[in-house]
Amino acid sequence: MQHYDLDQGIARENLSRLLAACYYQPGPEFAEEKVFESMLDAATRIHPQLASCAQRLGEDYAAEGPVALLLDYTRLFLGPNHIIAKPYGSVWLEGQNSVMGDSTMAVLKLYEEGGFDMSEEFREVPDHIAVELEFLYLLIYRENEAQRNGELEALQAKTALRKRFLDEHLGRWVGPFTTAMRAGAQSSYYRHVAELTARFVELEAGKGQAN
Repeated sequence: MQHYDLDQGIARENLSRLLAACYYQPGPEFAEEKVFESMLDAATRIHPQLASCAQRLGEDYAAEGPVALLLDYTRLFLGPNHIIAKPYGSVWLEGQNSVMGDSTMAVLKLYEEGGFDMSEEFREVPDHIAVELEFLYLLIYRENEAQRNGELEALQAKTALRKRFLDEHLGRWVGPFTTAMRAGAQSSYYRHVAELTARFVELEAGKGQAN
């Protein structure tokens, strides 16, 4: 069996969850809850490049402020006329403007297999970037749990599901999506959110299966 670094696994778990939060509407609670300090701590435990991105993210947020960032968030992800970086997997995987396509149905099957239930309060479609990052968080969390409990078969199964999810879905569309974010963002903050997301998912996709 390959060595499993549980401390790094917990950092990966935390970073995925915190990155998902960055794709919700920005507000003062980001600073109040010390989101960026926690992101920097997790990123530092994973990879120096991620740490560099996370450091700039906190600095950008403090410099630009939630009001200006809300305007950029709206431009990038909501419109109303032209959405610069549509945060839905089906748009990038199927080359269309509609959502809930075949790829959305496919990711729902992965969610079901992973025991992932979306909150009834969440009003977006299932392949929104925040949802997919939260699913990735859940998969890493369950890998960590299996490692803690010495459950080799469960660890292998969760690692395999994470690899399938990244290979078949999130890892295929996060590149063009974050490229559009970087090109269209007016704030350094969202350019660095895009960079951190792309680098983190790329690292996750490169992690082999437990054996």
